[in-house]
Amino acid sequence: MGDSSFVQLILVIAVGYLFGSIPTAYIVAKTKGINIFEVGSKNMGATNVGRSLGFWWGILVWVCDSAKGIIAIAIATLIMPQNWATATAIAATAAVIGHNWSLFATLLTGTLQGGKGAAIWFGTMFAIAPLQLLVAISVLGVAIIAITRYVSLAVLSMCALATVWLLVLITQNSMPVEYIFYIAVVAIMIIYRFRENIQRLLTGTERRLGDPA
Repeated sequence: MGDSSFVQLILVIAVGYLFGSIPTAYIVAKTKGINIFEVGSKNMGATNVGRSLGFWWGILVWVCDSAKGIIAIAIATLIMPQNWATATAIAATAAVIGHNWSLFATLLTGTLQGGKGAAIWFGTMFAIAPLQLLVAISVLGVAIIAITRYVSLAVLSMCALATVWLLVLITQNSMPVEYIFYIAVVAIMIIYRFRENIQRLLTGTERRLGDPA
């Protein structure tokens, strides 16, 4: 790898991480006088904002967090147009890492803080995945939430379907092989960040959408 390529790679990682680190939930909640890290699940995510501030505030955070992933990927491909697939995979992964362990939220609070990566993961999927896959995971997520009101179950199910679907597309040479890195790392992060939700789902103690913060 030449010096120029190395610099481009570092820039892609930095762009992905820094965009991912923007603490949307914290900023939105602060405009309403609430510290999102002190209410509800204390998580910097759309679900906790929705419980604490109201449904549409949660939707706003979900859209903004998703946009962080889309923008990070768009800029990364401009930085490395000759290796756009690598740039996409790295920027998408770095963005989810930035959201989960946010530099800005950590500086604001003095402790390592972040979200669980669901909304920004969806944003990266929006930039990467074919339309059929986006429609399928969206329908699956909405159906699960409508039936069970478990947002965590919806996210985990969407991630599982997307992971398998993308792997199949890669094996069929319909998607770049570089995406395997993104798929594997992000799937592991989603499972890790939702580990407590998984435990509560198994024990029947998970909170449902609409429950108070």
